[in-house]
Amino acid sequence: MKTFDRHDRLLAIGLSALAGYVDAVGFLATGGFFVSFMSGNSTRLGVGIGEWSVNVAIAAMLIGSFLIGVIVGSLVGRAAGHRHRAVVLVLLAALLAGAAVLGQFGAVWPAAVLMAAAMGAENIFFAEGTEVRVGLTYMTGRLVKIGQLIAAALAGGDRWAWVPHLVLWSGLIVGGAAGAAAFLAMGGASLWIAVAAALGIAAIARGPDAVAR
Repeated sequence: MKTFDRHDRLLAIGLSALAGYVDAVGFLATGGFFVSFMSGNSTRLGVGIGEWSVNVAIAAMLIGSFLIGVIVGSLVGRAAGHRHRAVVLVLLAALLAGAAVLGQFGAVWPAAVLMAAAMGAENIFFAEGTEVRVGLTYMTGRLVKIGQLIAAALAGGDRWAWVPHLVLWSGLIVGGAAGAAAFLAMGGASLWIAVAAALGIAAIARGPDAVAR
């Protein structure tokens, strides 16, 4: 986040909030599984193995879907060149739209598969080659960074370097709260809000993409 300009920071916060929104909808729709937070699903996979539970198959399915989303997003992003940001977000919106349609027909698990794939693709937004500059759908590393930078501030370093990371983490929380409220009020239709948000962010991101990176 330190090397990001103001525009990219705002995009990162918006995408983090979108991930929190979608993850909350997925969590409530599936009864406790994640569509963006694969560390949580990995823990559920391990527990399911220990318990010989059907949760093994569910967790593995979502992890695999997320991974496929990363792969497809990476390939699409490479093909799009300097327009990769907007193109990846259009892919994200299309996957979420498919999930919204399936969810409204009661196909919860197929919808969750598309949601997980969408969240995998979202992480490619800030990719440069095979490196991702910032993760957007998981925040454990961000909390570690906040702690490190607070410690550095207490030791005499930059007093405010931790704030952008805190804001990014807060975006996920705010998005999660909004997603939960929307799902409780609208059910599967709440995903259409995420589709609109993804397309809106794509339109905003298209400006900087016009300049070769």
